[in-house]
Amino acid sequence: MMTFEPVVVLMTTPDIETAEAVADRLLALRLCACVNIVPAVQSQFFWQGAFQSAAECLCVIKTGRHLLPQIEQAVRPVHPYEVPEIIALPVVWGNADFLAWVETTVS
Repeated sequence: MMTFEPVVVLMTTPDIETAEAVADRLLALRLCACVNIVPAVQSQFFWQGAFQSAAECLCVIKTGRHLLPQIEQAVRPVHPYEVPEIIALPVVWGNADFLAWVETTVS
């Protein structure tokens, strides 16, 4: 039996509409338990050799490690970025009831 490994995925989007489309798609496919949308973050980065600054939205996605490849596949059709930020961080501790809910929701 595989042990459930909870992860938090961070993903930026250019606007709230894209963030909501990503959240709707992932939830409809049961690829995550929940998505928090932070509507206003300021990102600074290098892109194609130049310094950039952009207002973005941040999606904070709770899911299981085993679903990461499917999450990337599901996001690509609705995400406009050439190289979308999709970064997963392991959950090293969390409320046991919450983590059990995440596991049950995505299983």
